[in-house]
Amino acid sequence: MSHQPRENQLRETLEGGDVALGVLESTYSPTIVELYAALGVDFVWIDLEHGGPSPWDAERLEGLLRAVDGTETELLVRVPDTDPALVRKALDAGVRNVFLPRVGSAAELERAVRAGRFEYDGDPGRRGLANPRASRWGLADDYVTTEDESVVVGVTVETQSALDDLEDILEVPELGFVFIGPLDLSVSLGHPGEFDHPDVEDAVERIRTAAIEADVPVGGLGFGMDDVNEKAQQGYQLLNIGTTTGALQSAVTGWLDDYDAA
Repeated sequence: MSHQPRENQLRETLEGGDVALGVLESTYSPTIVELYAALGVDFVWIDLEHGGPSPWDAERLEGLLRAVDGTETELLVRVPDTDPALVRKALDAGVRNVFLPRVGSAAELERAVRAGRFEYDGDPGRRGLANPRASRWGLADDYVTTEDESVVVGVTVETQSALDDLEDILEVPELGFVFIGPLDLSVSLGHPGEFDHPDVEDAVERIRTAAIEADVPVGGLGFGMDDVNEKAQQGYQLLNIGTTTGALQSAVTGWLDDYDAA
């Protein structure tokens, strides 16, 4: 009996040069994740950096992962640190797509990416070989090879130190994508919250251009669908189109505004 692991549709989309659209699920509910999968989004972003359960809580991650099993929707899980142990923990729970925050250098990034692979750039990787959920508890066929062929580890460029090391970051082997983080970038550049400040806009454009030239998929935030469409035309391949709380606020506010008290 064959026990193949899940293929990673998000990795296939990025490698095929296509655009993936997703939503930040800010309630950490498997039911909501399941609904997003039924609606057909390409990915659901689970942010463990700024909220949610402990990144070490594999049981909570497993519940969210089961909500997309059997669909073409993938989870994109942002861990709160570049600690290689966090990368391994998330992948062993069955996460296919790990998202690293606040990387400071190419060396720091390479350690985290290497932690997600059994073989890395012709050398041994730092992934632990065990029988976790990712291997279907030891039943998956050709686990080592298929894991290395399906896992994606991406990074946010959102600090001055990452900007200073940008070219080397983009050359890190097996880097899955670069996500431009204008919010934290504005803080790091000394203009907190000023996303339209020339320094912030210049940094965003520098990252976008360099990533495309390096043939590394580039991701970002969409500020309304006009902005999403424009960014897709500019070469972005991974775009967050909204949040659960934002969707609820928009819908409920609209209902209340349309109420005719007369």
